[in-house]
Amino acid sequence: MKETTVKERKPENQKHILTTLFFATLYLSTFTFGGGYVIVTLLKDKFVDHYHWIDEEEMLDLVAIAQSSPGAIAVNGAIVIGYKLCKIPGVLVSVLGAVIPPMVILSLVSVFYDAFRTNPYIAALLGGMKAGVGAVIASVVYDMGGNVVKTKDWVNIVIMLVSFCASYFFGMNVVLIIIAVAVFGLLRTVLEEKRRTKG
Repeated sequence: MKETTVKERKPENQKHILTTLFFATLYLSTFTFGGGYVIVTLLKDKFVDHYHWIDEEEMLDLVAIAQSSPGAIAVNGAIVIGYKLCKIPGVLVSVLGAVIPPMVILSLVSVFYDAFRTNPYIAALLGGMKAGVGAVIASVVYDMGGNVVKTKDWVNIVIMLVSFCASYFFGMNVVLIIIAVAVFGLLRTVLEEKRRTKG
């Protein structure tokens, strides 16, 4: 039986998806401590493993787009997934869900900044959260790197290793790395298409 695509879904089903998408992004944004990279694992857990709305390969593509675009990764990730699922309504709903928690939390923090800054319990809480965030980011690297290795495409594996070395050991700007690998990927695709055409 042919799978139902997003475009073929009935309006009431799309309404349910939009509601679920809003609360999912609201939940993810609320618990994304320690930078946008943490949300990658949470997005995969929600939309790939739990809801099965997208597969792992699509998830990697969407994350690559989100990371390559200006702005916060959490919001960019919400935008690309929202658009993939429900086009413009999905974008609006997912962005709203992603933006509400940080706006509320930062507003409260700014009001009580002095109390937070000097409170030892808050400092201890943030210290523990840093350790947890490190573990989550390590998990993201393992999952995404493992998926690249599983493709057995040696060019992509070499790109991944060279990009890591350029950033970690040589301190190369991440923006330049992203632009370089994007151009390389484009050239590689063009050359492969030309080979197929000649063949």
